Amino acid sequence: MDKAKRPDRRAERSRRTREKIVEAARELFVAQGYGATSMQDVADRAGVAVQTLYFVFRNKRTLFKDVVDTSIAGDAEPVATMDRAWFRAACAAPTAAEQVRSHVRGTRGILERVAPIMPLIAAAAATDPEIAAQWPDGPDPRHTVQRAAAEALAAKPDARPGVSVAMAADLLYGLLSPELYLVFVSDRGWSPDAWERWARATLTAQLCTASEPGR
Repeated sequence: MDKAKRPDRRAERSRRTREKIVEAARELFVAQGYGATSMQDVADRAGVAVQTLYFVFRNKRTLFKDVVDTSIAGDAEPVATMDRAWFRAACAAPTAAEQVRSHVRGTRGILERVAPIMPLIAAAAATDPEIAAQWPDGPDPRHTVQRAAAEALAAKPDARPGVSVAMAADLLYGLLSPELYLVFVSDRGWSPDAWERWARATLTAQLCTASEPGR
């Protein structure tokens, strides 16, 4: 029995080590930038040998991609956004207004994690041209997610007539973008709660015939 448990313990240790490295890298990338952060810096912050970093991630750009991907997902689990419990629950809401409320709340969680690293992505790409190659060309995954949400919303009884799925997807994509979130929260000093209320009210007015739930 002990032998059967050992691989699980090793896997758990490996998972915790990876999470510790990614969190240390995220903190350093945000604090001092991608170019100024070395693998040794990350190893020191994470409390591991630098050889461990290279064994797990191979190089700094692979580590950076993991930081970005983990920030989007909220964890290291290989589960796509559209398969996440919060997204599926939002799409299953009985009305469009309720879906908008749940969708904005779930998206806020992503934006709170992703917004601080958005400027880093552009800066990192300027420092290391191969950064962009970490993400394959193809449809924008964020738009794919919003399109799926728009398709679910269009089937609800209180979806606003005359708003196509394509238009709804574009509204979700634009109003829930990291860039617009940063304009309000970082540039204009809004609280995340204020941004959420605004986004919910605006999208409800654009996409639903009913008012916000609870009003």
